[in-house]
Amino acid sequence: MLTVTNLSKSYGRQTLFEEVSFQVTPGERVGLVGRNGHGKSTLFKILLEEEEQDSGSVSFPPGYRIGHLAQHIHFTHKTILEEAASALPPREDYVDETYKAKAILNGLGFSEADFDRAPKEFSGGFQVRLNLARVLLSEPNLLLLDEPTNYLDIVSIRWLRRFLCAWEGSLMIITHDRDFMDSVTTHTMLIHRSRVRKLPGGTEKLYAQILQEEEIHEQTRQNDEKKRAQDEVFINRFRAQATKAKQVQSRIKLLAKHEKFEKLQDIKELDFRFTEAPFNGKFMMEVNDLAFGYDAKHPLFQGLSFPIAKGDKIAVVGPNGRGKTTLLRLLQGELTPVAGTVKPSQNLRMGYFGQTNVDRLSPRLTVEEEIRDANPTRGRTQVRTLCGCMMFEGQSAEKKIAVLSGGEKSRVLLGRILATPVNLLLLDEPTNHLDQDTVDAFIEAVMEFEGAVVLVTHVERVLSALATKLIVFDGGKVEMFDGTYGDFLERVGWEGEGPETKKKAKVPREPGMNPKEARRQRAGAGSNGAKEIAALKKSIEVIEHEIMVLEAQVVRDDEAMIKASMKSDGHAIRTLSASNSAARERIEMRFEEMSALETQLKERESALEAGV
Repeated sequence: MLTVTNLSKSYGRQTLFEEVSFQVTPGERVGLVGRNGHGKSTLFKILLEEEEQDSGSVSFPPGYRIGHLAQHIHFTHKTILEEAASALPPREDYVDETYKAKAILNGLGFSEADFDRAPKEFSGGFQVRLNLARVLLSEPNLLLLDEPTNYLDIVSIRWLRRFLCAWEGSLMIITHDRDFMDSVTTHTMLIHRSRVRKLPGGTEKLYAQILQEEEIHEQTRQNDEKKRAQDEVFINRFRAQATKAKQVQSRIKLLAKHEKFEKLQDIKELDFRFTEAPFNGKFMMEVNDLAFGYDAKHPLFQGLSFPIAKGDKIAVVGPNGRGKTTLLRLLQGELTPVAGTVKPSQNLRMGYFGQTNVDRLSPRLTVEEEIRDANPTRGRTQVRTLCGCMMFEGQSAEKKIAVLSGGEKSRVLLGRILATPVNLLLLDEPTNHLDQDTVDAFIEAVMEFEGAVVLVTHVERVLSALATKLIVFDGGKVEMFDGTYGDFLERVGWEGEGPETKKKAKVPREPGMNPKEARRQRAGAGSNGAKEIAALKKSIEVIEHEIMVLEAQVVRDDEAMIKASMKSDGHAIRTLSASNSAARERIEMRFEEMSALETQLKERESALEAGV
């Protein structure tokens, strides 16, 4: 078990977190969330002893192993398979477990033909995947994953989700993909206002809890301010009157003792809209029989035709290396087709967000200068307003590009697009370095954009929210699909994913184990199956009763907190809030236990019916 006690970390005047404490128990899978720059990656570095905390401690039992996705890539073996298999823990009895390495490498997008190739032959993205394979194969007690999906394509991300759902060790994960996080975690932990808050369940529940508590705090603070103001008026008015002396002194003492509720500092939210250029007509661009390949003998794609109409939201999806980014560069005019044509409309105005565009930002320029450079006709006030929209307010707009994080540079690129009116957006992995809140703001802005969008992304939440049409690279071909991403999964699906894989994640079995043996292993069926079923039903009834009692308590506490807030009773609010939170956590924990028991019950009943 990992235990963190009173941990603090600051950089100069910026406090990332202060006296935070938490535990990660065996089997817990924790999603770590918070704004970019609030300390998520720093916390990981402290846990890995790559950075020192200012105070506090991190402890875990002897022999406790932490696996993480290293930033520095260093390989020592001749082939991909040998490198991956070298991470397998040593066994007392020699057992050839290379099948595990092959399964994980396949899941992460390596083909059988890749196994005998040298790691240095692969791109940086695939070398990161190899590092990820090593981490997954090392069987650590705690797995730390910081944005593990950034270098994965959509098929590999879907495989990783299934793998992590079956992971039996502990996990802490940072990812901008909220749906991915919620699907693989049991708890969510938020770094917020230099504190850490951890609750069972997904991100929506945690954010809702924080919002409710801060609303109660603000209402209580306002009521407290009114009461203080009334007391101060009374004191000032009757201070000189002898007949009121005792009352005045009493109120002075009460004010001195009474804890003052501080106003919570506003947290800047990314809030923007793309500036739309007018477009008259229906079709913005027409693509006919398009073909391209860096090697004439091996084209990436050919015979691709599609129109782009005003209002289209087209997602380009598929495994890496098939030509998705290349297609956007062809549409933008950076590349010349081998065959076919790309015909833009006369009044088309494009905004292009490319994977490599971050590297084109000038390190010597400031944020303000980069955004002004995109459209020199804009005045300084307009440029500073755009900087503020991208969360670079005041002096932050004067930061040099060289000192910005990856997420901040991505916001500068968005700011450059905002500076110029556009009616067609070409967006290549725009969410890779953004935090979850910023991804939400991005989705909202694209939904409100009335022009057309062609988007490359591997984030299924973004696909589900935005795409009305798809260009699908899969199985060695590229095709248009007229429908949403959900329609595609239901009607077509990804090559290599069978019906069962599409519907749910399955725990992998070792080679040679037939389905009947797997059912027996999961269900643990035996001669006392009926007794086990009866015991499970009884346990579920007990938990259901406790949940009903706790839910009634939560309702009472909520009502009492509202009354206490109206009376400005800070002590009662704190007491009730603690009681309420404890009851909610207990409810969530008991719901999880009941869900696990219900799953066991179904498996036992199915196993008994099957006679296994």
